[in-house]
Amino acid sequence: MLTHLVLAATLLAGLGMSSAMAGSDGAKLYGRHCAACHGANGDGGIGIPLSLRSFQAGASDDYLSKTIRHGRPGRVMPAFSKLDESEIKAIVRHVRSWNKGASATYTGQHVKGDPVHGKKLFAQYCAACHGADGEGGKGTGVTYSRPRDLPIMAPALHNPGFLAAAPDAMIKATLMHGREGTPMKSFLKQGLKEKDIDDIVSYVREFEKQPLSGSARVLKVENPVIVRDSPYDLETTVENAKRAVSNNNFFYGRVQTLEYGLTAPADENPKQVIVYFCNISLLNQALAIDPRVGMFLPCRITILETNGKVQVMSVNPNVLSRLFNNSELNRLCDEMTKSYTAIVEEATL
Repeated sequence: MLTHLVLAATLLAGLGMSSAMAGSDGAKLYGRHCAACHGANGDGGIGIPLSLRSFQAGASDDYLSKTIRHGRPGRVMPAFSKLDESEIKAIVRHVRSWNKGASATYTGQHVKGDPVHGKKLFAQYCAACHGADGEGGKGTGVTYSRPRDLPIMAPALHNPGFLAAAPDAMIKATLMHGREGTPMKSFLKQGLKEKDIDDIVSYVREFEKQPLSGSARVLKVENPVIVRDSPYDLETTVENAKRAVSNNNFFYGRVQTLEYGLTAPADENPKQVIVYFCNISLLNQALAIDPRVGMFLPCRITILETNGKVQVMSVNPNVLSRLFNNSELNRLCDEMTKSYTAIVEEATL
C-alpha cells in the first residue's frame, strides 16, 4: 500500500500537481462556480439541492456534465462554456462526494410512445408544477420567491439545456419512481401504467421541435448604460430629475453624493450626485421573481458635472435579464428600461 501511495504522489508531481491539489480541485471549482447558488454543501438555495439523495440516485454523471456545459438558458442556471472537460469532471466528482449510494447510468435509446396521448396526461399530471407548456415553476429557489416548504422549484422541461442533458430513460425513471424529498411523486403510485409514462416522455421529447419563444430567451443589450447630456447646470438637472421621477410613477427618495460613505464628508465631490427613487409595486414584483434584483435597488440615476458639462446616466435594467439568466425578468426589465430612459430624457430636455 505504501508503494502505491508513493507511486501516486510521484505521478501527480510529474504532472505539476501535489496530491492535495488533485484532491481539492473539484472542491475549489465548485466553491468558485456553484456554491453561491447550490450551497457550499449542496443543500440548495437559488439552485437545486444537489446533495439530495433522490437527486443523486436519479442523475447520471453525463447529465451533470451536460448541465454544467449547457446550463438552462433563461432559467437562472448559466452555461459554463469556458470550463474544460477536466474541470467539469472534477466538479462532478466533488458533487458525487455527497452521494452515499449508487448513481444512475442511462442508455441512449429513445422511449417510444404516443405524444398526443402524452400531451393530455402532461396537462393532467404535470402542468400544475412544470407549467402548461413545460416552462417550469415560477421564481427562483430563494424563499422570497417560492413557498418555504418547497425544497426545489419545478424545473423547466421545455428548455434546450434540459433536453440536451436529460436522456429519455432518465425522464422515464423520474416519472416512474419520483424524487423523494420533493413534490415529484411516482406516477406509477398515482395509477399510471408504464405505457402512459412512455407517452409523457415522448411528448416532452417533442419539445425539441417546438422551442418556446420566451422561456429560454435573455434580452440583448447594446448599451449597458443609459447616458444623456444635459443642457442645464447640475442643480437644475437634479431638480428636473426629481420631477421626472414623480411624472413616471416613482417616488423620490433622496440625493446624495456619489462618494457618500466612502470618504470624509468634507472630501466628497458635490459635482457628482445620485438621485434615489422607487416604485414599491414594481419592486415587489421584481423581488418575487428573482430576489437577487435587490442588489440593484433602490432605483437610481447618477448626475455628474465635469468641466461645466453635465451628464445624466443610469444602468440599463435590461442588463439584469442577461446577468441573472432569468427570462421571467424580461417584461419587468423592459418596463424599467423604458421608465429609466424616460426619466433621464425628461431631466435633460
